[in-house]
Amino acid sequence: MELAYIPSPSRGVIHLGPIPLRGYAFCIIIGVFVAVWLGNKRWVARGGRTGTVADIAVWAVPFGLVGGRLYHVITDYELYFSEGRDWVDAFKIWEGGLGIWGAIALGALGAWIGCRRRGIPLPAYADAVAPGIALAQAIGRWGNWFNQELYGRRTDLPWALEITSSTDGRVPGTYHPTFLYESLWCIGVALLVIWADRRFKLGHGRAFALYVAAYCTGRAWIEYMRVDDAHHILGVRLNVWTALIVFLLAVTYLVVSAKKRPGREEIVEPGAVEGADGEAKASDGEAEDDVKKDVEDSSGTEKKDDDARDEVEEEVSDGAESAKKS
Repeated sequence: MELAYIPSPSRGVIHLGPIPLRGYAFCIIIGVFVAVWLGNKRWVARGGRTGTVADIAVWAVPFGLVGGRLYHVITDYELYFSEGRDWVDAFKIWEGGLGIWGAIALGALGAWIGCRRRGIPLPAYADAVAPGIALAQAIGRWGNWFNQELYGRRTDLPWALEITSSTDGRVPGTYHPTFLYESLWCIGVALLVIWADRRFKLGHGRAFALYVAAYCTGRAWIEYMRVDDAHHILGVRLNVWTALIVFLLAVTYLVVSAKKRPGREEIVEPGAVEGADGEAKASDGEAEDDVKKDVEDSSGTEKKDDDARDEVEEEVSDGAESAKKS
């Protein structure tokens, strides 16, 4: 008998009248808001404008959701297109099923479109939002907890996850909470990227590459623990191979980029710099006008003092002449 375990929610959706409120969707939405909030703070600190991250996210987030769903449906097509399955379920994203690899790939395409429209370099934008994406993943993984999915092998550890559902082939019991492992790992990745970016002044996409490499490292061993059905290549789960390949690409980019383009971008959003220069010039102009006004006022005061002095001298002179005549 287990003395301690992580209970699963009895249901992953609450109905507010006819409106279903799904825990999975809430986790995704909260993750997006956190990513945009942190990305905006980092972007402004790099010299960008407030609101730019959110504007580009309008492109990146929808692309990312579509990409994540496509990757999941393609790699697990039998869940939707095999005998006895309804292909319409492939569009029910709220029931779970997003592949991070597809989300990052198409999300990057959406971000590139948004950056191009604003005249912003994509690598600089990616560096700013990298830790926020990791935190969004950490929050989003709790959606799997609501859906009682993507857990690991059986265990009786105190932090085991209790699965109570028996739908879709689930067997009730206690399992490794791989959703929790990945959530904690992603928080560590976000902290690592923030620290490394401050310490080494990462630029030209290297902070994003570090995030990708660090995430892939954790995803590989966490994926190895999972027991849900998956495609295998040479006896290894597909996502483990994907993590390995993406990790090598990220590390290669880090090394090559550091040699070719060392340092960090000085200007990440040209419009923001021009706007700041314009405000500075306007401020300088106002200061010059104030100085001129003070000088003119001072000159006017001195002139009045001279006139008053002349009047006094004239009166004294007149008084002396009158006394002499008397």
